[in-house]
Amino acid sequence: MHVRSSSTPASDHPRSPAAQFATTDRLSDYWRFYWAVAEAQIGRWLPTTPSRLLDLSGPDFQGTPRAVAAGHDVVTLLPSVDAAVRRPLTLVNGRAVVPPRPSRRGRLRHVVGDSALLRSFADASFDGVIADNRVLSRHLATEASMAEVARVLRPGGRALFCVDSVVLGMALLAEQDYWPELSHAPSADVLLVPWPDGSITRCFTAEQLTEMVAEAGLELEWVKPRTVLSASTVEMMLDRDPRSMSRLVEMELHAAESDDYVGVHLIASVVKHG
Repeated sequence: MHVRSSSTPASDHPRSPAAQFATTDRLSDYWRFYWAVAEAQIGRWLPTTPSRLLDLSGPDFQGTPRAVAAGHDVVTLLPSVDAAVRRPLTLVNGRAVVPPRPSRRGRLRHVVGDSALLRSFADASFDGVIADNRVLSRHLATEASMAEVARVLRPGGRALFCVDSVVLGMALLAEQDYWPELSHAPSADVLLVPWPDGSITRCFTAEQLTEMVAEAGLELEWVKPRTVLSASTVEMMLDRDPRSMSRLVEMELHAAESDDYVGVHLIASVVKHG
């Protein structure tokens, strides 16, 4: 299902889905929590032995310093030379800091290229691929991007994906008064959703993501929501006790193990068998 673009502005209500997830304020309480959860999830996913990883997640992705510090050689694919010369910020205890330089074991390389077309890389050249930060949802022909990820993975290699969920897509449609499209959204084969800034992303159910992974010749290890706790819950708890971030993250990691895919973003881990 293709949803047309619209100039209708989203609601400015602070708890609206568009206001929560289209924001660029990464230092807000909710986004500090979101990236703390993402870093914990990535830390659990990373290979246990030093590996060669390809990161497609963009210049503002928070997980790359974690991978390098863990001893992995990471090739980060960036859209431009300007993005390559900027060092991404990471968050430590809610403060934006420049990430540490790579350890002696891990190396970081920037390569400029199109993250949808990995023509610069040979077949089976990486032990792992990280496509976080909703990058595959911004590639509307996601099947082609998934096939490229499968091509550059070596047998036994793994990939981590993050995409927009249909839950978020339906909230954005409702915000923009797309009521006819909203009624068909849960059953749509392909759901393309306009954002208030004019961009379009592709949203997935867990079942659709599972099918696309299989079509690319990959095997799903698991799929779950990135976050389950609402922004209002996180902000309320942090307002009561600013030191409760670690407890909130641990609570989230346990909550995301459920089979209820209610999060606005889905993350999935896949493996390429021989």
